[in-house]
Amino acid sequence: MKTIVFIGTNKSGSSREAVKAAERLGYFTVVFTNKEKQLEQRKEYPDVHEMIFVDTNNLSEMKVEIKKLRLKGKDIKIIVSFIDSNVHSASVLSDEFCQNHTSSEAIAKMENKEGTRFFLKDQPYTPEFLIITQGNPIPFETIDEKLTFPVIMKSSKSTGSKDVLFVETKEHLEKQFVKLQEKNPDETIIIEEYIDGNQYLVEALIYNNQIMIAGIIEQEITQGKRFIITGYGVHADVPNQIKGGIEQVLQSIMEQFGIKNGALHLELRLTNDGWKLIEINPRISGGAMNEMILAAFGFNLVEETLKLYLGKSPSLIPRFSNYVFTQHLIVSKKGILEKVTGKKKAKQSPGIIKVYVKPKKGTKLTPPLSMGHRYAYVIATGASLEEAKRLAKNAASEITFHLVDEKTE
Repeated sequence: MKTIVFIGTNKSGSSREAVKAAERLGYFTVVFTNKEKQLEQRKEYPDVHEMIFVDTNNLSEMKVEIKKLRLKGKDIKIIVSFIDSNVHSASVLSDEFCQNHTSSEAIAKMENKEGTRFFLKDQPYTPEFLIITQGNPIPFETIDEKLTFPVIMKSSKSTGSKDVLFVETKEHLEKQFVKLQEKNPDETIIIEEYIDGNQYLVEALIYNNQIMIAGIIEQEITQGKRFIITGYGVHADVPNQIKGGIEQVLQSIMEQFGIKNGALHLELRLTNDGWKLIEINPRISGGAMNEMILAAFGFNLVEETLKLYLGKSPSLIPRFSNYVFTQHLIVSKKGILEKVTGKKKAKQSPGIIKVYVKPKKGTKLTPPLSMGHRYAYVIATGASLEEAKRLAKNAASEITFHLVDEKTE
């Protein structure tokens, strides 16, 4: 039986839609999970044909389970992951058990923020940066030579805006540096220049050394304790100046990393000095990204990504072009969720194609320290990006999270 093994999946978003796409394509779907809650909610995953509880951080344990699947007659075509922490592990397992059409080496480099900065240090789109290995003090003299405040400080393994800090002064830097070292004692810390300018997310596939751009999305950032992306605007018609510059950066990254086939997304900022690379990830963005691309252009990006992993030719030819905006909701204070109101009204608002609310009653909500603390989103289409944005924000404003204080709960 033709089988695709997924290392991890979320309950919703790109990773779950990839499992559904595999089922549509006629494959037997297996999900390795280290979340007991998913096994308890097994009935809520009908598209997962077999769910196996295993430590997804332990390659040896997963190898044992893969061998068991083979003994049961499963013809494993690919082992993949759409979860950031498991992409490289899935590729390494594919090297051993399947025909891997992507490069584990390139994925490892892209996942390593420290390695990526060093690897691309001579490229014009790489920001100025300093790397501080564990146990070493902040080289203030070097910072004065290379960087001016404010700066960004982050853990080399941060994902989803976790442990990415905006630092305005030397005193603040010293204080946050100690906290970050204590929190992540084994990780390198990166200090880099703060890049001002509009931020764009670029979803792309590379097939036989050909770059295929799936979407160019302008991001709206809410800056609190962390940089949290709360708005995404998909451009139906990208200005040539923006598209051309992004294509040049993608071409350079493909050549530098030696990517023949692969999926990736970039976060870039457009400055007076041209494009600057914020980060690279060797996968599609999570959350609502696949739905946004589908609403904007009519193709299913995770399905086309699976085809690429299977060694088949993906197609990102738009069936239509729509402007799409997604508004995420966050909360401004901590509390226990008592109820959510306005969801129905939001769904009935003009231009709305999707309303999703994640937490259930009794869930503890908190102001965002990572992207995982976004609790709902609204997707809208419009005749222009401005209209799609306005419609999404209007609908999102109908939704209210009613919280009660933890002590009174």
